[in-house]
Amino acid sequence: MKKSLIALGATSALAFAATAHAQSSVTLYGLIDAGLTYTNNQGGSSNFQETSGSVNGSRFGLRGTEDLGGGLRAIFTLENGFNIANGKLGQNGLEFGRQAFVGLSSLQYGAVTLGRQYDSVVDYLAPLALTGTGYGGTGAAHPFDNDNLDNSFRINNSIKYSSVAYGGLKFGGLYGFSNSAGAFATNRAYSVGTSYSYGPFNAAAGYLQLNNSGTDLNSGGAVTNDATFTASTQRTWGAGANYSFAGATVGLVFTQTVLGNLTGIGASASGTSSGLSLGANSGRFTNYELNARYQITPAVSIAGAYTFTDSQIDGVSPKWNQFTLQTDYALSKRTDLYLQGVYQHVSDTGNSGIHAVINGLSMSNSNEQIAVTAGLRVRF
Repeated sequence: MKKSLIALGATSALAFAATAHAQSSVTLYGLIDAGLTYTNNQGGSSNFQETSGSVNGSRFGLRGTEDLGGGLRAIFTLENGFNIANGKLGQNGLEFGRQAFVGLSSLQYGAVTLGRQYDSVVDYLAPLALTGTGYGGTGAAHPFDNDNLDNSFRINNSIKYSSVAYGGLKFGGLYGFSNSAGAFATNRAYSVGTSYSYGPFNAAAGYLQLNNSGTDLNSGGAVTNDATFTASTQRTWGAGANYSFAGATVGLVFTQTVLGNLTGIGASASGTSSGLSLGANSGRFTNYELNARYQITPAVSIAGAYTFTDSQIDGVSPKWNQFTLQTDYALSKRTDLYLQGVYQHVSDTGNSGIHAVINGLSMSNSNEQIAVTAGLRVRF
């Protein structure tokens, strides 16, 4: 009798463990992007260098879910960014600098998550721009990644809502707390976004506002040492659409970033060791992007974009013209080779110290810069 009870108990325990395992999962995933880059001008000299993340930032992460029943799940993501060329942590040395959040997800109502997260412009609008995809990535970002479509910074202390799809419509919003007693609005952030898909047609829009990002006010706030700009306010909004047909996709994206009391552009964005210091003036970037990609064969694709950026910075009105072209060959579903070229020309910079600077590279000392990268990406 005792042996029968023991056997029954063991069987029940194994069945429970199997059920629990089926209802919960943790996935290790990642992407490694390594390349060789030639640049015609970095600080006055040409350069040939090994690069990490010329298209997509190298990363690895853990993603987990637990089924709580009734269509409700607990979810989490911990994602690390790193430089494959030297092994250093990305995002200014943060252990999980790309993403770190936990929350609840409902099949009916969407998800609510808390932690360090992407803003709504990144979530909804960026996938329609070449920089927000694997077809252009880092190098295709608009000057200084002024609209954050390349996800140069994340939002700390944030709570986010993401809806499920309602007939092709999705929407969401995020709020990043200042976490400072007596200074609720000092270094906070908020954003909203939406997207709509109907067959081959996709459209999206988003809005983001930052207060005191990059300043020395409240270093524990929503955007800290990875801020693109040092300004009292940053307001970014934009919209875009694309259409797919016969293996091709063409799209348009418009964004505008308006800055109050702009005093600097961060080192990572400006391509200089200490960043660019500017007068305490208002600033503006208006970007117009036309992009396209075509799947020549199941393994070979080609993509390109042209972006015109009109701006007002530090009493001058720089104008950028940037062209990006990429061809990609898939060795498998996980591994591909790419060749990408970027050309940027800037005019009307006056004595601001602003020169051509392709995202992810050091600044040129002239009004133009050319970069060509041959790279390898592996996903797991």
